[in-house]
Amino acid sequence: MQKLFKILLGLIIILFIAGYFFINSLKPDYKGSKTLSNLTSEVTINYDDYGIPHIYADNQEDAQRALGYAHAQDRLWQMELLRRIASGRLSEILGEATLESDLFFAGLLTDEASEKTVSELDKNSTEYKLTQAYIDGINEFVKNGSTPIEYRILGLEKKEFTLKDTYNIFAYMAFSFAAAHKTDPVLSSLQAKLGNEYVKELGVDINPNSTLIHNYNKANEEISVAINNIMNSTPIPPFIGSNSWIVAPEKSKNGKVLFANDPHIGFSSPSVWYEAHIKTPDFESYGYYLGGFPFPTLSHNRDFAYGLTMFENDDIDFYQEENHPTDATKYKTADGYKSYTTIDKTIKVKDAEDVKITVRSTHHGPIMNDVISTIDAENPIAMSWIYTKLKNEGINAMYLVSRAKNKTEFEKGVAMIHAPGLNFMYGDAKDNIAWYAVGKLYKFSENVNPKFVLDGASGKEDIVEYLDFNQNPQAHNPSWNYVYSANNQPDSIAGMLYPGYYLPEDRAKRIVELLEPKNDWSKEDYMKMLLDSKSSMAPSLVKHIVKNISENLTTDNEKIAFETLKNWDGNFIKSSIGATIYTKFIHYFLKNTFEDEIGEKIFADFVDTHLMARVINDQLQRENSVWWDNINTKDIKENKSKILSLSFTETVASLENQLGNDVNSWTWNRVHKLTHKHPLGTVKLLDYLFNFNVGEFEVDGANEVINNLMYNVTNNKVNDITAGPSTRRIVDFSDVENSLSILPTGNSGNPFSKHYRDQAQMYADGKFRKMKMNKEEIERVSTKLILKPKK
Repeated sequence: MQKLFKILLGLIIILFIAGYFFINSLKPDYKGSKTLSNLTSEVTINYDDYGIPHIYADNQEDAQRALGYAHAQDRLWQMELLRRIASGRLSEILGEATLESDLFFAGLLTDEASEKTVSELDKNSTEYKLTQAYIDGINEFVKNGSTPIEYRILGLEKKEFTLKDTYNIFAYMAFSFAAAHKTDPVLSSLQAKLGNEYVKELGVDINPNSTLIHNYNKANEEISVAINNIMNSTPIPPFIGSNSWIVAPEKSKNGKVLFANDPHIGFSSPSVWYEAHIKTPDFESYGYYLGGFPFPTLSHNRDFAYGLTMFENDDIDFYQEENHPTDATKYKTADGYKSYTTIDKTIKVKDAEDVKITVRSTHHGPIMNDVISTIDAENPIAMSWIYTKLKNEGINAMYLVSRAKNKTEFEKGVAMIHAPGLNFMYGDAKDNIAWYAVGKLYKFSENVNPKFVLDGASGKEDIVEYLDFNQNPQAHNPSWNYVYSANNQPDSIAGMLYPGYYLPEDRAKRIVELLEPKNDWSKEDYMKMLLDSKSSMAPSLVKHIVKNISENLTTDNEKIAFETLKNWDGNFIKSSIGATIYTKFIHYFLKNTFEDEIGEKIFADFVDTHLMARVINDQLQRENSVWWDNINTKDIKENKSKILSLSFTETVASLENQLGNDVNSWTWNRVHKLTHKHPLGTVKLLDYLFNFNVGEFEVDGANEVINNLMYNVTNNKVNDITAGPSTRRIVDFSDVENSLSILPTGNSGNPFSKHYRDQAQMYADGKFRKMKMNKEEIERVSTKLILKPKK
């Protein structure tokens, strides 16, 4: 027995040692030396105390190769998912669970658009050579680096990356910025089902002379539901919103430009950005990179800084096409019938048979009926997306933006981006500040409303004019000495308010409220402002709520909750009770106001749109509305007071069931929590073994406050946070080397790296760290990896 015990103990020790060496073999190499193909000289990478690579090279091509290698050893799995999603190739590794996503993205024909773009590139251009050098670096790790644990779990073989992959990654980013695919089809359905009066009260202006499709087409609803479900279930987080503001020297304490930016993106593990600092004799950049993309999307150096928010312009339009009455291969146009173009595609599915589809396209774009299984085939609906209609110069643009020597060169770069719609924010050491709304904007005839499904057959609702970039909204060194963006509606351009799915004014109003009176802004003030969780609108909306429910309180807890809500200051901090009551009330208010007309299925998705976020403010302030009456109660006509009182009663009852009978215990931290989820972390055993998920954390913040930690408004016991600041970033041109940032999890996407989650608690606590640029300071806290040319 003793002998058996010794044998078992020996085996356990051997397994433990083997496991230790196996896990260590999967970790990124942050020190030592390696040889890389195509390097012309030695490159040094100093990994600082947060795992951020500081790359020192003699030329930019070598720096890009080193960046590609460093990026891949920390984020290859993330890159793999990114390159597969836009081309419709997730099911090849994840099986039938992602088939609907693959069908849809394959049907957008972005893979074909990327292939066409690559074939037209100037292979002698500097940007092409730098992009290829970055891809070479990725592939050096693919060929010679360790295989990430996710690949091993899925039995996936590493394969080299291509330039087309990079463009597909850019395409996914562009599509995830759009909002029309969630809203246009369902608005058309609501207009046909309920009439103009209902839709107008959703904030959609309807010109009485507009030509609208009046037949009720269930396909419109199905498109919206299907795309929303796909985007919410992808293993890659979508891009959603953002804040940014910049004050001129006249409003800063130290007399130099002060820059802030926190792009709002879906949370995941790893988080979206990879930080890297590059220094060559003719170039320096501290940048934030998307997996597989060679140039920084956010960046600063000693001369200038830039960041972005989402423009939220409408760059997707849907057209109802009309088939030929006897020939299904043709569709009607203003110039007669034309043949559909068709592309046959095959979706490979792990552990299942291949799925073959034929995607038809009109001159507007691909037919959604061919790629969304729930849409009937009788009423073809085409999706027109500006991204695939015009020449794609996205990578060239970001090269120019990241290498700009001055504001003029920066403007030249951003002007080349036709999609996605972005707000680029700019500040520099020469005291300039600027904001640019970027994207190719266009116009329709006066009576066309692009927020509805348009008539594809007549030609009367096609685009009639593309606008020059100088007509885009922008501001340069304004007299009020600051610029900002919070995804809100820009001023009128080209004689109109440009159509889009802009977010409510809440964050924008709060930003202006804070910026306007103060003229001595400091870095420390910015840190507090980025964490500001007070709503500019909630206190005034609460007044409308309490006014309508004060005479309908029946239980002690209703009366206590009423007083708590009435006295709430609109601050969504962890100790707040009013925040919990208000958020639960908003759920029941939306449900009791809109679900009876919209229907349960559509309502669940519609409350997740930007349009519904805007409706909350308007509807609560509206005394009379067609939406107040519940159409299911035939003998009763509800009014505002009745709906709000019912919603409050249900709110209190729900919170009693969820959090107990003591109203004073209903604090915000109990229901507002953040977990950074890994795509494989949904499998509990895998998460237990490899600790993929990061969190959970109790945090301040809420929807539509500056500290915009977002959740869907539901009746769930916990408001699981789905998105928020993907970084909080401050650049101070009076002290550039001490500029600040934070990531939601860590810089590495390798779960065995010590930098996989080392910033997560700091992020949750509202802390910051330096973006180091001083070489001596960097070397004091770094490990060193030397990359040598392969002989």
